[in-house]
Amino acid sequence: MRYGKISENVFRRSVLKNIKSHRDEVVCGAAIGGDCAILSFGEGYETVLSTAPVIASVERISGYAIPMALNNVAAAGAEPVGVLLSLLLPEGTEESGLQCIMEQAEEACKVCETQILGGHTEITSVISAPVMTVTGVGKREAARAGSLRGIKAEQDIVVSKWIGLEGTARLASTYREQLCTRYPVRMVEEAASYNRYLSVIPEAATAVKSGVCGMHDVSRGGIFGALWEMAQGAGVGLEIDLKKIPVKQETIEICEFFELNPYELLSGGCLLMATENGQALADTLAREKIPAVVIGRTTDGNDRIIYHDGEKRYLDRAKMDQIYRLEHL
Repeated sequence: MRYGKISENVFRRSVLKNIKSHRDEVVCGAAIGGDCAILSFGEGYETVLSTAPVIASVERISGYAIPMALNNVAAAGAEPVGVLLSLLLPEGTEESGLQCIMEQAEEACKVCETQILGGHTEITSVISAPVMTVTGVGKREAARAGSLRGIKAEQDIVVSKWIGLEGTARLASTYREQLCTRYPVRMVEEAASYNRYLSVIPEAATAVKSGVCGMHDVSRGGIFGALWEMAQGAGVGLEIDLKKIPVKQETIEICEFFELNPYELLSGGCLLMATENGQALADTLAREKIPAVVIGRTTDGNDRIIYHDGEKRYLDRAKMDQIYRLEHL
């Protein structure tokens, strides 16, 4: 199998087909485009769970992993409550490194108004870099629709903030010296600071109050991967205007430096929202100081079409994230 997230076909054949046990409490389980499990215990609220694994340096891993898991929970229309942390550290890791990880984890949870609920920490010789798996936990009203269930044909698609934020931040932080040989130091430092944008909890909460029909967190595979997953999970077609997809100039420059496609780049911090009136939702988010734009619509067919300068192309299945093309990420 190829490096990175497994393909949709492999997921269907080797994962979904082997999940056969079911319980009545499970409202929503494993599915294409389904980033969360949703459980109901008959008390008017549902428990929402999502798991996100991240490999990164001691200094940065918590700041990437915790928002990724909690963003999935928020995109399901839930209020994030806490996280469980499973941490594997390479042999030789100093205790000061573990303290650094936990200090950053606590800071990330403080920003997201959540709590560290527990977890597991282990030193192992089979890995060469820290691996953190975060299980995000949230709650939502039982009557609230799932992240993709409310998406139908002829709805507007809104994107918050900008694509490629997480990938840009990771590239700028890891390859700072290389990038500074071509670009101003200030530009590279600005790109590295994009991790301040990684949480989509604020826009998800605003969207829920505004009657959003469905949401999907943009993460691995970039905006193209997220659009495919959303359409596949909801059973709709797409018509997207490429020029309307928001992207920072720093992202474009850094992707050009490494010959990467920004539309297939790790995009934590960006949220896809489907709604009846996209401009109204974008205006509401703008009042909350959250940039958002309408990039297209859902359709009643199966075609997922990207328009660019009058030409059209068909969206492919989600591909390996561009960031995996680089050796150290």
